[in-house]
Amino acid sequence: MKKDEVLRKIGENVKNVRLKKGLTQVDLVGRIEARIDTTNISRIEKGRTNATIHTLFRISEALEVPLSEICNLKSIQLP
Repeated sequence: MKKDEVLRKIGENVKNVRLKKGLTQVDLVGRIEARIDTTNISRIEKGRTNATIHTLFRISEALEVPLSEICNLKSIQLP
């Protein structure tokens, strides 16, 4: 499994949960109890940055889902 596949899948998970909750990126940033901006959320959702586990944890708390839902990689096909 390549790093870019992992980052892309985690980003998709964040975006899908956020959209299911009816939130914009700005709404999500407002719920996160830390210094993060919409640019960072956008990069995470597009798989362009390697977010720390702590950042992903804060995002999962803001989205009110378990961290495991954000980090679920099941749909990635292994060679």
